[in-house]
Amino acid sequence: MTTRDFYGCNDYIQENRKHHFYPYADNGGTTMAIAGDDFVMIASDLRLPRGFNILTREQSKCFQLTPNTTLASTGCWADVLTLTKVIQARLTMYHHEHQDVMSTTAIAQLLSTLLYSRRFFPYYVDNILAGLDENGAGVVYHYDPVGHMEKLKFSAAGASVSQIQPLLDNQVGGLNMKDVKPPHMTKMLARQLIHDAFISAAERDINTGDGIIIHTITKDKQEEETVKLRRD
Repeated sequence: MTTRDFYGCNDYIQENRKHHFYPYADNGGTTMAIAGDDFVMIASDLRLPRGFNILTREQSKCFQLTPNTTLASTGCWADVLTLTKVIQARLTMYHHEHQDVMSTTAIAQLLSTLLYSRRFFPYYVDNILAGLDENGAGVVYHYDPVGHMEKLKFSAAGASVSQIQPLLDNQVGGLNMKDVKPPHMTKMLARQLIHDAFISAAERDINTGDGIIIHTITKDKQEEETVKLRRD
């Protein structure tokens, strides 16, 4: 018996449907940064997924803003591109007006302000800003989507943050260990930690993989290195 026969009329009754507005997409990716006395390293994986599909295996999530500052962003890739485009425009305007390059500290505050200005419809992005401060020391800023920032010496964000952040807390921060001092951070140690953390994450998270891009920032230059990861 059909619905029409049951009610004895030609009116077809449909169930109510709920329509949800969700403009964001999660494109995975993992970032991390470690700061030393006179350097900072910031890295991301190269996989750009959507669900169980891989859109590209060669997409860095690190964006060099100035010779001394680099931003790493993950989350909704459309929001990542929009946010970085806005930041680059603001930095260009600052350079034309002041004939100078914005400092890492100023960029950190600018990013916080931009994110807070969109707090009612936020960018779906995890941000880590790394660079050198006014004294030439490495510094890392971690952000939530609405602009709250925290000044740190190490941080992780993105798909594999729950795996990498405890490792950094233990090995870099010396947390959860009795009578153990944190190690003096060198470039060699920072690179090894980044390498090992991403290898571990790629083994357990399908949203992280294919390769690592590592930016090393010092007062003299900014170097870039690519390391391969598993591609399955």
